[in-house]
Amino acid sequence: MSAPRSGDRGATERGAIVRLDTANYQRVLGDELRRLRKQRGWTRRDLNRRLQSDISLQTLATYELGTRQCSVVRLVEICLALEEVPHELMARVHQRVFSDSPVGRIRIDLRKVARDTRPELLPLRRWAKGKLSEGNGIHQTADVSLDISALERMAELCGLETVELIARLRTISGVAEAAE
Repeated sequence: MSAPRSGDRGATERGAIVRLDTANYQRVLGDELRRLRKQRGWTRRDLNRRLQSDISLQTLATYELGTRQCSVVRLVEICLALEEVPHELMARVHQRVFSDSPVGRIRIDLRKVARDTRPELLPLRRWAKGKLSEGNGIHQTADVSLDISALERMAELCGLETVELIARLRTISGVAEAAE
């Protein structure tokens, strides 16, 4: 290992207090972009038609999934097409990434979800069983807290609207409750 150059300083030495989880930040940014598009009732194709530059539908999908980084200029272009103020979008992303607040989260008991027999909840049941088996006998809590983006994705897998999934979770005897 070579000695650090005089200009090289670690993030802590530069005063950074919080480490950025870039994968999570991209995922949350993508969730927000997707939420805005769906809120307007637009498909990716609809959004694509409103963009100034030529972006493939696949590229838009990877931005929404958080699997591809979006340049600042491209992000502003997408925000303008969505009629969204870029700094307001970024403020929401920042709040979601750096807030410890459980607001907008649903707490579920994986054991109860795994035992439920509703056919429409099969993808959720499989996920719950998988999470429970990850512990391999090691003590772990069966309670998990899901944010709205996780609930939206799970609802899609179950072929339900998000509000329908939440309602079904709440009917599973105390499975879902608002996080405190």
